[in-house]
Amino acid sequence: MDYSSGNQGLWELVIQLGLIAFAIMLAYLVRQRFAVIRKSLMPVAVMAGFMLLGARYLGVVSIDTELMEKLVYHGIALGFIAMSLRVPTKSAGDAERLTGLRSGAVIVSSYMVQGIVGLIVSIALSCTVMPDLFKASGLLLPMGYGQGPGQANNVGTTYESLGFEGGRSFGLAIAAAGYLAACTAGVVIMNIWVRSGRISSRRTAAEKKPDVDFFQGENEIPVSDSIDKLSMQLAMVLPVYLLTYLAACGITKGLAAVSEGAAASLSPLIWGFNFIIGSAIAMMVRAVMEKLRGQGVIRRQYQNNYLLNRISGFFFDIMITAGIASIHIEDIRGLWLPFILMAVLGGAVTFLHLWAVCRRAYPEYFHEGFISMFGMMTGTISSGVLLLREIDPELSTPAAGNLITGSSMGILLGSPVLILVSIAPRSDGMCMICLGAVAAYYAILMLVIFKAGRKKQ
Repeated sequence: MDYSSGNQGLWELVIQLGLIAFAIMLAYLVRQRFAVIRKSLMPVAVMAGFMLLGARYLGVVSIDTELMEKLVYHGIALGFIAMSLRVPTKSAGDAERLTGLRSGAVIVSSYMVQGIVGLIVSIALSCTVMPDLFKASGLLLPMGYGQGPGQANNVGTTYESLGFEGGRSFGLAIAAAGYLAACTAGVVIMNIWVRSGRISSRRTAAEKKPDVDFFQGENEIPVSDSIDKLSMQLAMVLPVYLLTYLAACGITKGLAAVSEGAAASLSPLIWGFNFIIGSAIAMMVRAVMEKLRGQGVIRRQYQNNYLLNRISGFFFDIMITAGIASIHIEDIRGLWLPFILMAVLGGAVTFLHLWAVCRRAYPEYFHEGFISMFGMMTGTISSGVLLLREIDPELSTPAAGNLITGSSMGILLGSPVLILVSIAPRSDGMCMICLGAVAAYYAILMLVIFKAGRKKQ
């Protein structure tokens, strides 16, 4: 075997991962060095992605965009699998379940209002000044703003295969604009609150405490064992992803056996949303392990939430950096008008929607609830937590927990979104039907929020 640099297949992955790691380290150092950047709350992974994107177009580095796309695709699935394997904390009863339902409705209703805005923009432009515009492209707004670069990449790639030229780069550009909205508008909003006296700035050095989960939980495998504790977590995550692949293969082959047409329509969606299949399998694996432990077949708890969180964060950081670095700016040259309209109107409508519903959903901690949801619904859960820490550094309010419980409930409540995303591109009439369906589901979710909001937490 050739181990030299001439064997590109041997070294390419190492080189590209090295570039990502170097960019993340550089972005972190720059963020720590310059207060103006640190105060912007720009996530390190986002900054690293833009650094690599700029270096790529300046010709400083050579980026393998195809490999980066693969990292984005696998990163979102592996990250969600790691999150789904975590052992849940004990429920606080009906009040906690009600809060989870309410938070899930807040999250998915934000998807809906973003989808309404996106579809109105794309349909209106396609009927007027841009007749060749892919009408369903508006659904990339909730994918990019509401669900982040991973979903924007997957759905954008699916839409590209259906005729939307530049769909992947358009979706990733929307996701990047969402981060900018979270990091700029979010900071401005908090500064206005502080100056107007609505909240007090509590982020002082004396109040900062380490954010550390329990590294060694009750009845877990010990740190000093015959296998490294981190290796055990990866030994659970990776086989679940293998099962995800086998399940997706089985589903698509089963569809093909029943109907070739259905398989052709649904297969891209199944593979594009493989992280949902992975999350479902991970939760089943977790339930089986809990059952076996309860029966004494398994004597130890193999999952460690602290390490699973770190694994999830690692894959998400890689995913975000690689996703932004692989954007093809030239692909969206003819899409600047819909991009600007969706980015601006999407951010404004998300702000107004969350301002209204968070007052109802989180009356006891409105500011914390709003800013954390705004950060997540324009970026990811990490940007929501980053903004929240500026006014609640010790996470003393339930706002941070709402992001997690709401996201879990949002997978169930958001399942109709997957159907709409898949059927909208089929025809112009179907796209209009989807717009009506999104509006109707938005109204239903608003009823859930306001009805649940009448009860005390």
